[in-house]
Amino acid sequence: MNWQAITIASLLSLPGVSLAEDDWGDDSWGDDQTEASSALQGFYELAAGSRLQTDPALTEDLTLAEARARLEYDRYFGETRFSAKADFLADGVEHGLHGDLREAVLSFQATEQLDIRLGQQVLTWGTGDLLFLNDLFAKDWVSFFSGREDSYLKAPSASLKASYYGWDRADLDLVWTPKFTHDRFIDGERFSFFSPMVGANVAAPAGHFVPREPETELGNGELAARLFGKDGSTEWALYGYQGFWKRPESMNTQGQGVFDRLTVLGASVRGNVAEGIGHAELAWYEGKDSKGDNPLQANDQFRALVGYEQELVANLTMGLQYYLEWTQDYAALSQADGGSPYRPDEYRQVATLRLSYRLLQNNLTLNGFGFWSPTDEDFYLRPSVHYRLDDVWSVTAGANIFGGKERHTFFGQFEDATNVYARLRYSF
Repeated sequence: MNWQAITIASLLSLPGVSLAEDDWGDDSWGDDQTEASSALQGFYELAAGSRLQTDPALTEDLTLAEARARLEYDRYFGETRFSAKADFLADGVEHGLHGDLREAVLSFQATEQLDIRLGQQVLTWGTGDLLFLNDLFAKDWVSFFSGREDSYLKAPSASLKASYYGWDRADLDLVWTPKFTHDRFIDGERFSFFSPMVGANVAAPAGHFVPREPETELGNGELAARLFGKDGSTEWALYGYQGFWKRPESMNTQGQGVFDRLTVLGASVRGNVAEGIGHAELAWYEGKDSKGDNPLQANDQFRALVGYEQELVANLTMGLQYYLEWTQDYAALSQADGGSPYRPDEYRQVATLRLSYRLLQNNLTLNGFGFWSPTDEDFYLRPSVHYRLDDVWSVTAGANIFGGKERHTFFGQFEDATNVYARLRYSF
């Protein structure tokens, strides 16, 4: 019985997890500044984090130990803008010096109706809060679980983004990523993950997960599209994606993870509801296995999300979401997987709650975000406190708390990864 890859999707990825796109600063950059000007800014940051209990699969209790320097540069050449963001860090967990080029973009107006962004950039769209359906741009789950700033959940990619504004009632975004950019997924290096082969969590070096990536060629890139508009106060969008699963959801006959081809079609709507803002999003995932009878390949899925956000009292905001992940051809999978005890539920459900409270003239922010799956019977909590001491100094502390009834469910497998963290930042 080969059920090694049956739950590969649940082992290496969050359920669909999107911040609302406004939170990511996908710059409009279409202002009136045309003179040659430049600015250099950034920050220095010290960060530390540790598990609250021992992970038997790992010898290191630290989950975060780094000194980071961020440099940001912005310059206009006439009507063309060049922007760059680069991180340099000394990492005490992975023991080395690392660099991460998060942005190196040329932005310009090709015509009166067409804007271009070309280069390394962070991209996002969709309506969810930490739940991603139609956003198929790369994510960094290692940073997310470690306690780095939430913006690091979005990983950069070398892409061409074209935005067309020539129609009266709709606009169009096209994003081409010539080289497939997968998620920075949990691979056993900093956090262990559940392996159905051994019935327990595994980690590096023996459990280091190294999948086979698609060949680097023109036909193996990614294309994403969004047609969007506004009708009164209601925003709507249609989405399309052609590329690969962003995590190695499938496995070949040699037992190596692979990124199968993937097509996604979806839609979203966002607008005023009662005293708050509601949103809904749908997505259809069409993978390589259209019949569902190959346990080594990821099944097609239908994903749905509804959410609501409202300010309860001054400076206290609440957000609620319900997420559904419906595995297609479930009967065929059940007959073909040999009765695997790790088979995912046909209908996986996740509910989320966010509470955010600002006080002390917005210098202190208390934030709590929780995932709970009634079908998997597991959870993930993310409490945090952020305090701005003055214009340059700030401190953040928080935790990543996992738990569940079974160790093979998505959040349950990371119970030993529960950690606390703190960050001290100096901005310039």
